[in-house]
Amino acid sequence: MILSMILQAAAGAALGKAGIALGAAVAAIAAAFGIGNIGKSALEAGARQPEQAGHYRMTAIIIGALVEGACLFAILVCLIGITQ
Repeated sequence: MILSMILQAAAGAALGKAGIALGAAVAAIAAAFGIGNIGKSALEAGARQPEQAGHYRMTAIIIGALVEGACLFAILVCLIGITQ
């Protein structure tokens, strides 16, 4: 009886850690997708108006940094969840 309760608790903890790892992976993939879309849009905007290309590039760098920061925060939260 006690052994089965211990095994169920261990299985639940392992499943929770797998879910946390999956959450970190989803955050990283979503950030990569978002940064790719930012770059694509900045390149298209610069092609339409070449005189504003520098402005679009700087805006894309700033937004990309913010997206990457949010991704790193999400991964950090998942890593903290794994250690607990």
